Amino acid sequence: QVHVVESGGGLVQAGGSLRLSCAASGKIFRINQMGWYRQAPGTQRELVTTITSDGSTNYADSVKGRFAISRDNAKNTVYLQMNSLKPEDSAVYYCTADVDAFGLGYVAYWGQGTQVTVSA
Repeated sequence: QVHVVESGGGLVQAGGSLRLSCAASGKIFRINQMGWYRQAPGTQRELVTTITSDGSTNYADSVKGRFAISRDNAKNTVYLQMNSLKPEDSAVYYCTADVDAFGLGYVAYWGQGTQVTVSA
């Protein structure tokens, strides 16, 4: 049983910052890629950023230069530092983790999401 839990969402004014955390727990042998998606009302869920086990990252064009993903492999935790927030960033943010529980192969796990609201 693997659990992925996000935290750190909330309400912030435009131009402000938030830091999201996501911890994977349970039966975990190793984790490969971790990342963040988001979904705003009336939109499709979109990829925000990913980070591999060796630290390689990628970002959606809409957040480049403003968001930064990082991870602590010892804690099975990934972070999303969000700066210069815009109202368009308002969404439910979902964490993903590709988890190998038994050393036999990876399965994607998703958190339940954390709400980020940016006021104009």
